[in-house]
Amino acid sequence: MSERWGRERVLDLAPDPAAAKTAAGVARPAKWSGTGGDDEAVWGECQGSGKSAYRACADLSEPGAPAFRCSCPSRKFPCKHALGLLLLWSDGVITEGPRPQWVAEWLEERRERADKAAERRAAAAATPRTKDPKTAERRERRVDDGLAELDQWLRDQVTHGLAQAEKAPYRLWDDAARRLVDAQAAALAGQIRGLASVPRQGGWPDRLLEEYALLRLLVRAYERRDDLPEGLRETVRARVGFTMPQEEILTGGTRVRDRWAVTGSHDSEQERLTARRVWLRGRRTGRSALVLSFAAPGRVLDSSLIVGTEIDADLAFYPGSLPLRALIAERYGEPTGAMPEGLTVGAFLTEYSGALARDPWLHRWPALLGPIRLARSGADLHVIDEAGDSLPLRPHDPWRLLAVSGGGPFTLSGEWTPRGLRPLTAWQHDEGAVIV
Repeated sequence: MSERWGRERVLDLAPDPAAAKTAAGVARPAKWSGTGGDDEAVWGECQGSGKSAYRACADLSEPGAPAFRCSCPSRKFPCKHALGLLLLWSDGVITEGPRPQWVAEWLEERRERADKAAERRAAAAATPRTKDPKTAERRERRVDDGLAELDQWLRDQVTHGLAQAEKAPYRLWDDAARRLVDAQAAALAGQIRGLASVPRQGGWPDRLLEEYALLRLLVRAYERRDDLPEGLRETVRARVGFTMPQEEILTGGTRVRDRWAVTGSHDSEQERLTARRVWLRGRRTGRSALVLSFAAPGRVLDSSLIVGTEIDADLAFYPGSLPLRALIAERYGEPTGAMPEGLTVGAFLTEYSGALARDPWLHRWPALLGPIRLARSGADLHVIDEAGDSLPLRPHDPWRLLAVSGGGPFTLSGEWTPRGLRPLTAWQHDEGAVIV
């Protein structure tokens, strides 16, 4: 059979916390019959509320992109039955057995579709499309016009005063964002939409003015893009919304081989897509990297990078003044468990200030701190290192973090923003890596 996964890796596939909770209730051997597995798949029939049992199976031939099928009417993907089946498998309850016909037919259909898709990709690669200069020129003009309109909109917000923003409807930002989408500056549109929540937070006038100033800086940088150094020019274009094909990055991007520790992962909703940010840090180079993946509703995100492991791999970096986003170009060997080495608070702030100097539009920066301890300042939670330097925390679940630390020193990874540190993973000698 395929190498079994841990329960946390299975539950990471859940579309929401409710699905993970109900899956635990389904993962009872008494509810299942006809279970089995082999080197490619795992399957079983779960008794539901109706007369007929639900048939669930999972294709595990590609660990980073498992596929699922279930006869239940749930719109969640994977459903609780598929997750419950994998939980039983991870617990060793499901043993190897002959593949039923309904499973064999589904897997065969998947293989046929994959073969046809590979043929189409091979045909496309054999006859690569050349970029039409006129199309690129038209887009440049549309973006120019869109950013000129955004510049005037920003001027109007400041001229009329920020007080109106506190009671302004969401439409104020949504209309501006929609015009940027029409101008093919989608990345900027997403930033504008995100500003609607700022006036609902404490200290919002300073924050909103800061965001407007950074947007104006980006508009001015794009206007003068021909005068910028190549790396900064690529950063500005990416912040506006110009993208590069993955094939172009894999063939022409700067490659760095190292043993990369997978330090943290966070999922978020973006424009009807689920986005996953996975942070890595090179053991030899000390370099940070960000691997992004996206999934439409009903699709599963890439789960091949497991938090708490370390991989020997080549990473291909996207160009920019601060190359951070990367693709896994080639792996060498299997991932291994490892505890990364953390930085002091002072060393981390030095690293962050250098990154911010190269890319002033950074929304977040990966932090890897240790050894540190938790400390309270009133109602707020902080991390403090051996030198006495501290950073404020913005944990989703402070009790879980307190339980993992146990009052002792530990290593912590997270995402740093001007509002504080969002914890992602904690390493403690007795517990290993724990998602917090």
